[in-house]
Amino acid sequence: MEIKLTSAVIFVKDIQNSRRFYEEVLGQKVLMDHGPNVGYEGGFALWQRDHASQIIFNHPASDESVRNNNAELYFETFELDNALLKLQAENVAFIHPMLEQPWGQRVFRFYDPDGHIIELGEPMPAVIQRFLAQGLTAEAIAERTFMPLEIVKQLCAM
Repeated sequence: MEIKLTSAVIFVKDIQNSRRFYEEVLGQKVLMDHGPNVGYEGGFALWQRDHASQIIFNHPASDESVRNNNAELYFETFELDNALLKLQAENVAFIHPMLEQPWGQRVFRFYDPDGHIIELGEPMPAVIQRFLAQGLTAEAIAERTFMPLEIVKQLCAM
């Protein structure tokens, strides 16, 4: 089973201020922009802290949660179900069970032995193929995943 590190994610208090810093001061190039989540060339991303806390923990960020949960490592695998079984066998501490994100991607999060947040999700091409198998059109998949139709059509052809 191949699990690939996709990005390190930094949770930030003010996404606009952080974007200005990383883009204008450090010259980073945006690879994808989903509003409260921005990915950059080179494999790191910013995530609006309040939004991240709501998605991960199902509640707004508190001072305590920010102190201990201010970043995550994000991995992907096409064998998400097998990876979940392996981690369950290792008795890792899960933050939440596998769930489907608002954009359709299945993920789960857990803590590493030192308490760092790890997210493991299926790659977006797998999400698109899953939706295709369910009978969704490319247009419906683009709307559901918030991905540009051009990219969805390219991935549908794979």
